[in-house]
Amino acid sequence: MSSVATQETPNRGILTVCVMLATIMQALDTTIANVALPYMQGSLSATQDQINWVLTSYIVAAAIMTPVTGFLAARLGRKRLFLIAVIGFTIASVLCGVAQSLPQMVLFRLAQGVFGAPLVPMSQSVLLDSYPKEKHGSAMAMWGVGVMVGPILGPTLGGWLTEYYNWRWVFYINVPIGIVTFLGLSAFLSETNRQALSFDWFGFTTLSIAIGALQLFLDRGEQLDWFGSREIIAELTISLVTFYIFIVHTFTTERPFIDPRMFRDRNFTVGLFFIFIVGVILLASLALLTPYLQNLMNYPVLTAGMVLAPRGIGTMVAMMIVGRIINRIDPRLLVLFGLALTVSVLWEMTGFTPDVSRFTLVRTGVEQGLGLGFLFVPLSTITFATLTAEFRTQGTALFSLMRNLGSSIGISVVMFLLTRNTQVVHSQLVEHVTPFNEALRTGAVHRIWNMTTAVGRAALDAEITRQAAIIAYIDDYKFMMLIALAAMPIVFLLRKGGPAADAGHAVLE
Repeated sequence: MSSVATQETPNRGILTVCVMLATIMQALDTTIANVALPYMQGSLSATQDQINWVLTSYIVAAAIMTPVTGFLAARLGRKRLFLIAVIGFTIASVLCGVAQSLPQMVLFRLAQGVFGAPLVPMSQSVLLDSYPKEKHGSAMAMWGVGVMVGPILGPTLGGWLTEYYNWRWVFYINVPIGIVTFLGLSAFLSETNRQALSFDWFGFTTLSIAIGALQLFLDRGEQLDWFGSREIIAELTISLVTFYIFIVHTFTTERPFIDPRMFRDRNFTVGLFFIFIVGVILLASLALLTPYLQNLMNYPVLTAGMVLAPRGIGTMVAMMIVGRIINRIDPRLLVLFGLALTVSVLWEMTGFTPDVSRFTLVRTGVEQGLGLGFLFVPLSTITFATLTAEFRTQGTALFSLMRNLGSSIGISVVMFLLTRNTQVVHSQLVEHVTPFNEALRTGAVHRIWNMTTAVGRAALDAEITRQAAIIAYIDDYKFMMLIALAAMPIVFLLRKGGPAADAGHAVLE
């Protein structure tokens, strides 16, 4: 996507700050709303599974629109597209802040995702063009920190804004950032020449419909009793049919949206699988921890955000370490180490109860951040190490698509499992609650959970639900651990490729 890098860019420092603000603003919004979800749920009259559309709608829209960035930049000019994306994202953020119902919120979050999609690849393109080739590594390191740390620090900032102001400020905070970014880019970013390129709109449309229908299937399945609902059957059918049409079209058209020849590169194909797994673990674990801390451990929103913040520290430390050693150590070993660390942390989390100490929460957060940091940079390097230059733009767009798709599907699946397992375990526990159970007939327990009174029965049911939810969370952590564990042997399918330095330009591109 980037043109030839200029050796000396005027006001490069200011331009870099503006570009990084755009990257962080977009990356931050994937998770900044997490800790505010319980407050938004009440304001928007939504159920727990419905409110997660606030997260998934944004991620899906960004995932679908990211691959179009290169075409739009060529047709409109890079500066014009960047400015349109920033102002559109800022306006959509204001609309999210004033939303009065769940459908409005989901619609405005979709708009946020559409306008936010070009911000990350465009910021990378500008950085690559602003720095000489020998400094591309440091430029990509800055960009990578924004992309990875933004989603992890989001809950902390979201918690602070929700605690001291209102959940709506989670979206209003983008306004001053957007204005500064817009003014800076208007003043210091140079325009590129426009090109009349063709684009495979049919392929793009069929893939977009397939992804959107799949997300609706996952989001609404639990609510509508899965295949007992005609809507769910229709959404799955539409997803499968349009994906089949997309595959057939891709292999038969002259200039497809995604060139199938790039999948002959084994590293690239395996790398797409791994970045999907990273997407699942990164945001799905955050989506689980936030309600766990607030609903089961009764943490205030600000405290929950502060407990989640150290994940970002772990990721930054890991990226600094990887940047220094990646040229001396096989990237596959770093990926394997990152996966092993992630598996270890998720295994420990299967033993979590609401009595877990704050220190343990912070420590495991740092360790999980370290694992993701060790995964992301070497994985990005080795994925593109052997991919030919002609496929790099399409490849990086597909890499970003798979990361976002993994995040969106991961959130939907773990939330479905959480809801279903809570109900299943609740029904199993209720079988043991009878008037003849000795544990319920003695001392303080009998006074609090007296089954002969309505208040006692309600209190007992609330405690059973709480215990069922704890077990359901444990099952979700175990599910993610098994996914990461199953991915470990596939590391050995990767080829080492060329030196890491040769792939430096492709890292995170």
